[in-house]
Amino acid sequence: MTDTLLSADIHLIQRILPHRYPFLLVDRVVDIDGYQSAVGIKNVTMNEPHFQGHFPGQPIMPGVTIVEAMAQTSAVMVGTALGLADKNLKVYFMAIDKCKFRRMVVPGDQLRMKLTTVRGKPGGKVWKFAGVAEVDGEMAAEAEFTAMMDLPA
Repeated sequence: MTDTLLSADIHLIQRILPHRYPFLLVDRVVDIDGYQSAVGIKNVTMNEPHFQGHFPGQPIMPGVTIVEAMAQTSAVMVGTALGLADKNLKVYFMAIDKCKFRRMVVPGDQLRMKLTTVRGKPGGKVWKFAGVAEVDGEMAAEAEFTAMMDLPA
């Protein structure tokens, strides 16, 4: 563990990730411990476009967007630790494993995503992460996923 944990606000997140509305799914990343672990924060609001159809009268955050938010948190963690702001980082899913959903996530919730690196190193393209997403300390989802980090030459 490093002496000082880093964080990334929305401005730094946008310098690392290519995602924009409506697919930027992380608002802040805190407790960044190098490229080993981090916590992503997503404030879930009724204004998000997926709630129009998922589901009318009972808005529930789609599970795939929860997993995507965890993946974006991982990319910000690695991007912050390795100084990849403004480097046109692209990240692609390669696999999603052990994915389980435990609780509905609804407007008004704050999703806290705890991510750890299972495999990956600076200069490497293929990384594996494990994540748990919680609302008020209760597990909402968990997954492991493998991603390829692609930097232009």
